[in-house]
Amino acid sequence: MKSVSFIGCDDPTLDLFEGQYALPDGMCYNSYLLCADKVAVQDTIDKRCTDEWLNKLEKSLMGRTPDYLVIHHMEPDHSGSVAQFVRRYPNVQLVCSKIASNMLLQFGVEYNNILVVKEGDVLDLGGLTLRFITAPMIHWPEVLMSYCPEERVLFSADAFGKFGVYDADADDWACEARRYYFNIVGKYGVQVQAVLKKVAPLDIHSIAPLHGPVLEGEKMSEALRLYSIWSAYGVETEGVFVVSASIHGNTLQAAEYIAGQLRQKGLKVAFTDLTRDDMAEAVEDAFRYGKMILCACTYDADLFPPMHTFLHKLQLKGYKNRRVALVENGSWAPVAAKVMRGMIEQMPNVEIVEPVVTLRGCMKETDKAAIQEIINQLN
Repeated sequence: MKSVSFIGCDDPTLDLFEGQYALPDGMCYNSYLLCADKVAVQDTIDKRCTDEWLNKLEKSLMGRTPDYLVIHHMEPDHSGSVAQFVRRYPNVQLVCSKIASNMLLQFGVEYNNILVVKEGDVLDLGGLTLRFITAPMIHWPEVLMSYCPEERVLFSADAFGKFGVYDADADDWACEARRYYFNIVGKYGVQVQAVLKKVAPLDIHSIAPLHGPVLEGEKMSEALRLYSIWSAYGVETEGVFVVSASIHGNTLQAAEYIAGQLRQKGLKVAFTDLTRDDMAEAVEDAFRYGKMILCACTYDADLFPPMHTFLHKLQLKGYKNRRVALVENGSWAPVAAKVMRGMIEQMPNVEIVEPVVTLRGCMKETDKAAIQEIINQLN
């Protein structure tokens, strides 16, 4: 991308994204500079890194002044520096969707020099052009993407992003991109499918997202393949996801036994302990696999909260098209399966595999036949 410069910043000390997703390696905020006869900046970044970003921008401009600031997405991690930017460059024109123009004031930007663009509009930079693609609900309603045919680059807003700092040579894009997609964009699969159809005819050499590395070649092809599966709520990996929510360890022991039995049958198994493991990774694996076994305790005549939270998150993110088996535990009045069933039945096309297994305290030899039956049903 000869005419495009990367001017994003890493935020390695950020520990939570959107106040809820763990960031063991921090986060990056991407911004790009297009220089032709006119100069366009593609998005600002989070206010945590404003000064660093403005300094990088100033050096990259090499004495020039931006003509345009293209705002693809108004979420604060991308628009957090707009106010400071327009104070430094008071003659710049903001380019954004109609909805974004109405949202600027909500995020502290009082500015009137705005060019509102819609689907198919073209911004001519003199030697470079930007063609705008509306991408509503990916994952806010105001989102735009833009395509530069001269450089064959798609500026994809939050789509194709991932958690972590910028690493252009990362070989594990899918791991943190998957957790990012299902926890942030996952609910909006229909909208993602619509945008994928819009961009499919384009001659794209690079995808430049607002988080994560620029994708090219085989990495870009793989990202497009996975987005097609994810947004269609398809099964990426054949196997079974075993989920445990245990109070004193007895339910956990049963869940581990189930996982072991599945592995003995040669099945790929993912496992999580909801009381200790990252909830966002559990959501990711629920969507990755086509089959799931939920093992949970009754608690206060209801469902043990870690499992309730997990299922609530699946409801929020649009979980569908899967097969689920239920294992409950309750010493005197087990109702965990009833609550789990009620939540799952609200999810489209999710089959509950029978029978439901009910444990009373610890797992006993007499429970293993019922456990084996659900394993056979899922095999």
